[in-house]
Formats: sequence, structure tokens, C-alpha cells
Amino acid sequence: MLAVTAAATLLPMAAPSTASTGSTAELRVESYVLPAGAPKPSLEELRSGQGMKRLRRLATTTEPQARLAQETAGPAASVAPLSRRPSGSPPADGTTGARQTAVLGPLATAPEPARTMTHDECVKGLGSDKKFYVKSRFAVCNGASFVQTWTRNNQPVGTSMFNVRVVGTVAKNSRTLAFQYYFTDFATVGTTGAAAMPITTKADMPQSWPSSVNYTRGGDMPGTKTFTELKALRTFKQTVTAKPGQGRGSADLIFTVYEPAISYIPPAPWKLTGDLGGKLFMLAPRWDAASYLANSTGGGKPDKKGAATFSYVPTLTYSAKQGAEERGVAQHIRTAFTVPQDTKPYMSAKKVPGQSAKEPLHRLVNKTRKSDNRKAAVKQCKRYWGANYTQGGTLECDEYPFATTYEGAAQADHDSEAKKFNFSVKPIPAKENGAGGTILLSFYAKNRVIDGMDDGFIVKIRS
Repeated sequence: MLAVTAAATLLPMAAPSTASTGSTAELRVESYVLPAGAPKPSLEELRSGQGMKRLRRLATTTEPQARLAQETAGPAASVAPLSRRPSGSPPADGTTGARQTAVLGPLATAPEPARTMTHDECVKGLGSDKKFYVKSRFAVCNGASFVQTWTRNNQPVGTSMFNVRVVGTVAKNSRTLAFQYYFTDFATVGTTGAAAMPITTKADMPQSWPSSVNYTRGGDMPGTKTFTELKALRTFKQTVTAKPGQGRGSADLIFTVYEPAISYIPPAPWKLTGDLGGKLFMLAPRWDAASYLANSTGGGKPDKKGAATFSYVPTLTYSAKQGAEERGVAQHIRTAFTVPQDTKPYMSAKKVPGQSAKEPLHRLVNKTRKSDNRKAAVKQCKRYWGANYTQGGTLECDEYPFATTYEGAAQADHDSEAKKFNFSVKPIPAKENGAGGTILLSFYAKNRVIDGMDDGFIVKIRS
């Protein structure tokens, strides 16, 4: 998922000319990698000096070192600096397949995550300042704008630019990731050598876990094309597949980082110092064949079992609206997030996880520990509301964080560093509690959330 929170990377600028007035003109190209949607200075602005100031200011204010989305999970998150800014994401009520509330019949299920993305959606999702747009764990994008300033004796005489966006998608129960590259917004002004400038496109996977994984690539990556040829071509595709049986653990986990790179060399006699182009931002693919997720057997085809995702922290959305089946659960979690001092059990400075990608929840599949979480929660419900807190079975003890997470009520019994009582319990209507649990389980399944610390998710409440 190449979503753009474009931390602009400023490429080294040409050194000041030492040529005398009567010497041969020194022709240089100063190259910048900026956010894909960032406004570009005009040639007139560059000539006045204001445009150069804008470029430098943009380069220093858009996280030039950030290479990965803030929501990256698993070992990929340690490869390079994460963005300090959240990635672009679809609105809660506008997500493809979003659940409706208070309509016909029971709807206690999480929405199907998006698995497609158009170029226009990518453009809109990235906006003017995002490096990454995460529509879902199966549809992501990123991109950058490549800007060249053409100078004669250090005076701007022309500009050129093009935008590159990469959309990554995964079909349902597929181990193949598809990366669609879009080259757009080609433009030249003034005197340039851009038309004949060769541009090379490639993609690397500089690190994998395990390191021995072999990948199969397909598609129609063009290699090197000129500025003019790429303008006509516009789009092309690369696919990446990792066969099962190469991963680690019982879930057959494979993690990697996918890094598109663009390089170019201006035609003679123009010269470019420093990096000849730039890398886009990394995406974080993952493969699994977990037994508790769909397609773990491959339908009898061993080379097809499991599926791929992008290793980003997804969002579980609950509705607190009137008529929502899970309303009681949503209201309880909202209180735990906003006024934790009003929740039970009491704990000073309580702050429950699951509110941000920096402190996500982690799925738990171990039955014994899930049972421990549930028992610890019920114990607190009885402590504060009495042994008959269920009121004849009409109420149930709802707990947050969920019993199906490592952060559940018994966390302190299993983790010596965990804070005791950093959870909340509350009796709520049994039907609403059941609906919340059904939505959670379907969310795990549809988003291929795996057990353990190499994955995670957060929770949002829609009011």
C-alpha cells in the first residue's frame, strides 16, 4: 500500500557555479522528491528566489526521513522511521461495505474490507500532504512528485515534473499482491532536456523475514523509458507472490518491505549531482497460512493455501448510534477512552490501549488465556455490581480490552510489566454484548488478523 504522507526528500542541490561570465554555460538540474499532491512553484517564482525557498521549506516540514506508514505492524516497522502522521483513510461512514445501523434484521458483522482502488481514489486519499493512503489491509497506495529545476549558470531556465503513485491490492484469499504504477501529470515549462530524459522504474524488497524467502514476480514493468515514452504509457503493473511453506511458525508467516524506486539521468550536456531520482516509500506485505483463518488448507492445493495482506494496523469500528445492535459495547468503550476514571475497576492514571496505532490491541487465540481474561472480568463485575449483576440473564459482563486480546483483564497475571486493572468492565444488555462479540470475530476473520505481537488493531467509535 503506497499511501502518501509525503515526507518530502530534498535531493542534493547543485553546487554554485564558478564559471566566469565569458565561459561556457554551466547546465545543471536540481532534483526534488516531494509529496505527490504538493503545489509546485512556477518558473517565475523560481527565478525570483521565492520558489526555491518554498521547495526547501516543504522538504524540511514533511518528515524527510519517514519511509513507512505510521500503522505498519510486524518486523517491517523496525526497518526505517515511521511517519509521525496518520495515513490517509476512508471516512467511517464511507468505507466500501460499511455496516448500516437500525435497519432490517440483524447485521452483527464487520464490513468486507476493500480490495480494489482506482487511481482517482489514491489521488484523493493522499491529498496534498499524505505519503500513504490505507483504504484497507488489502488496498493501499503511496506516491511522490519528482520535480526538476533546469538551470543555466545557476539561474532557473525551465522546470519539469511528473507524479508517480503506486496502488497495491490483494484479491480475497490470494497470495498474489498486485502493484499498479501510475505515471501522471507530466509537465515542462521553459528550456529543459526533459523530453529525452531516461527514467528507470524498479522495485526492491530489501529485507524479508525469514531472509530465505523466494518471490515470484510478474507483470509488465517497463524498465527504462524516456520522459516522453512514460507520459504515453502512463500505467503498468507488477505482481509479487510468495509460495507457502517458506514462513516461520505454525502460521507460516512471511514479512517483507516493498520499495519502488525511480531514477533518471538528464541528457548531455545537462548535469545532475547527488541522487539521480529517488525512492518512493515502503509498503509492508505479509503472507500467512494460519489455521484459524480462511483458506488455511488451500482447498486441497498446497501451493495456494493462506493469503497475503499488507501489514498495517486495521480499525474495528463500533456504532454508538441509537438502534445499533452493539450500542452498549460502543458506549462502554467510548467511556473507557474518554473518561477512564469513571470506569471499573478503579485504577489511577488508567489508559486502555487500542486507541492509536502506537498502542494497538493484539489478537489472542490461546483458549486458556482467553478464559483467564474472561474470569478476571467477571470477577470485577461481581465485585462492583454484586453476584446477581446479570439481572436474571438479561445483562452480561462486557470487558475492554476484549478477552480475545493479550491486553485483556488477566494481562497482569501473565505479564509482569503490565499495569494491574488497566481495563474496564460493565454489565450491558446481553444481546448488545453478543452483537459486539460477533462483529469482533468477523473483523478478525475478514482482515486476517493474526495472533501475537506481529499484528495489531485499533478501535473507533462512531457516534
